[in-house]
Amino acid sequence: MKNNFLVIGSNSFSGAYFTKYLLEKGHNVFGVSRSEEPNEVFLPYKWTNNLDANFEFIQLDLNLNLNEIRELVKSRKPEYVVNFAAQGMVAESWLTPEHWYQTNVVSQVKLHDELRKIDCIKKYVHISTPEAYGSSDGGWLKENYNFSPSTPYAVSRAACDLHLLSFYKAYGFPVVFTRAANVYGQGQQLYRIIPRAMLSARLGRKLNLHGGGVSIRSFIHIEDVCSATYNVAIDGNIGETYHISTNQTISIKALVHKICDMTKVEFKEVVEMTDDRLGKDQSYLLDSSELRNEFAWIDHINLDEGLKETLAWVDNNLESLKLLPYEYLHKI
Repeated sequence: MKNNFLVIGSNSFSGAYFTKYLLEKGHNVFGVSRSEEPNEVFLPYKWTNNLDANFEFIQLDLNLNLNEIRELVKSRKPEYVVNFAAQGMVAESWLTPEHWYQTNVVSQVKLHDELRKIDCIKKYVHISTPEAYGSSDGGWLKENYNFSPSTPYAVSRAACDLHLLSFYKAYGFPVVFTRAANVYGQGQQLYRIIPRAMLSARLGRKLNLHGGGVSIRSFIHIEDVCSATYNVAIDGNIGETYHISTNQTISIKALVHKICDMTKVEFKEVVEMTDDRLGKDQSYLLDSSELRNEFAWIDHINLDEGLKETLAWVDNNLESLKLLPYEYLHKI
């Protein structure tokens, strides 16, 4: 059955890939982001001829264009709204925390207060983050684990989640939450650890490894995240949270070693050890058994396979990628 989806944050890595996933399933999609569409190397829905025929992009800023977003929803009547929009980047949130609270809390609350009054929405999927939990200290976290955020970014995301739960309880707002482990894959922004390490190896750039890379993470391929998110959007229980994760863990140092081996570059030639970031969580490992049991969902792409695919994307687009910004650029 063809449905209408609004993807908020469609320029983000996960938002753009989920847009591709929806279009491949034959749905109508309109996407909203505050910036114009980026270089096509970051837009998977443009990698296949005519895949974006049922996609429309509208440049709107959640902080500035709430009225336009509300009218867009009223006129297009999407059955499903999937919100990837958030001010990201953990370390940078310490510099101007008010920007993170404005986008991730104040503007989101205003959006939800408008959406709850619109009848066409069957499901609102809020893409949250395990950062809200703080460090798991090596244990696998269930969906009811208490929030203990350790950075302004994490605090802002936890606050928004709590607000949405209050709207669900008070108004029956049809929200479901997803929290995914560390997502990666083709088309990811270059400041993220996997494409950054690959580009560092290919271009002879130094990669700063904060805290020696001892943090433990679980990396999950974006294709697997998209299939899980789609299951949650269509069949997830309103008010519930679903974790999207693999059962495979790795330290950041071991991950970079793996990438160095793939690119045949010595680890010591690429890496420069630096101090750890303020408030960095040493681990957050998500128990995804609820998602697996409810939807018979499984992750199909293991880390080695996913890294090979991502490296192929880097190599195929290296001439373009080496000219693009390598660092995170904060937008107010």
